Amino acid sequence: MKRVAIVQSNYIPWKGYFDLIAGVDEFILLDEVQYTDRDWRNRNRIKTATGLRWLSIPLKRGPRSRLINEVTITDPNWSVVHWRVLTQAYRRAPYFDEFASALERLYRGCGSDRLSEINKHFLDGLCLILGIEANLRWSTDYETTGSKTERLVDLCQKAGACQYVTGPAARAYLDEGLFRRAEIEVRWFDYSGYPEYPQLHPPFDHRVSILDLIFNTGPNAAEHLKITNFGGALR
Repeated sequence: MKRVAIVQSNYIPWKGYFDLIAGVDEFILLDEVQYTDRDWRNRNRIKTATGLRWLSIPLKRGPRSRLINEVTITDPNWSVVHWRVLTQAYRRAPYFDEFASALERLYRGCGSDRLSEINKHFLDGLCLILGIEANLRWSTDYETTGSKTERLVDLCQKAGACQYVTGPAARAYLDEGLFRRAEIEVRWFDYSGYPEYPQLHPPFDHRVSILDLIFNTGPNAAEHLKITNFGGALR
């Protein structure tokens, strides 16, 4: 029974994003849709000694109608700046020294000027660090038709999916009837119930990049995810 998730790419996303990747057979990046400002595509939060801080990739301005996979960066040195900020924020974390080299290579090896490719570069590298066997694909790998739910159904059909796994926010717009008619089961991922972990800069906050979990828990990061009990996270 093939499970598929279809999500827009995010920059160094939170742990729930990686649980979704780990729980499906194919994770499709839907970046041929309209880019939205002040979202998770080009930014995420980290913990610092002075509180939460946004790390944002600087982007060139463009028309409102531009697609995510058309968005490009303005400053080629953004990755150097981000790594410097991460080093300052987490150098005293328990596992910073152990994982700094691998993560610094990710930042130094990020040569693309396209946001979508940058995001996938980090998703691939972070999945390796977390031990997640990921199958990441672009929606453009398939020829699809329709819009909104119709397009998602078509993508699932082209990918050979029997189940479509998605987050609870999709309840606001997803037409489950279209999936039922296509004989594809919709399963809802439950992001509640994550355990806390020793966080370098309290108070604890779940709403931060996966990098926070890696630097604070290191090789034990998977114990703070739902990877080992993914079935229990589905509704």
